[in-house]
Amino acid sequence: MEILKCPGAGINTALLRCISGIGITDAIKQNRDKKKANHMLNKLNQRRGGFTLVEIMIVVAIIALLAAIAVPGFLRARKRSQASRIINDLRLVDSAVDQYAIETNKNTGTTVNVADWTPYLKKGSALYTTGNDLFGNSYGNQVVDSLPRVPTATFNTLSDVANADFFSPYRTN
Repeated sequence: MEILKCPGAGINTALLRCISGIGITDAIKQNRDKKKANHMLNKLNQRRGGFTLVEIMIVVAIIALLAAIAVPGFLRARKRSQASRIINDLRLVDSAVDQYAIETNKNTGTTVNVADWTPYLKKGSALYTTGNDLFGNSYGNQVVDSLPRVPTATFNTLSDVANADFFSPYRTN
């Protein structure tokens, strides 16, 4: 009659204790822990909510608006930097032609072929390798003591960001 010695122990608790060999307090703790775990999962599931379609569409619209504002500026800056590189290449070509003319005793007005002035550029550069600008247009043969010219196709490509004054003193073909 050990079961009856537990105050407040009902028949179900007594049977449970006899069958499973678990004390009453252990069974109550396990039951309470299960309820607590289920309660925490339910709270977690209730708090977890996704974004609504409207919220997602607003974010996409904001990103699209920012891209529409920024992209033309980036494209313009890129073209402007390409125009600056063309001017720098023309300076390098002019310097290379002058060096060639000095070393080979060429007179003013002498035509210098592309293959003759390219060795006076930095080895491995695109200008050294091809004698072309970054759009693939050839700078062509040069004349000693004359400024090189911007290829017409290159000028037309960059004319929306760089006019003739930008390329001064280098003219177009």
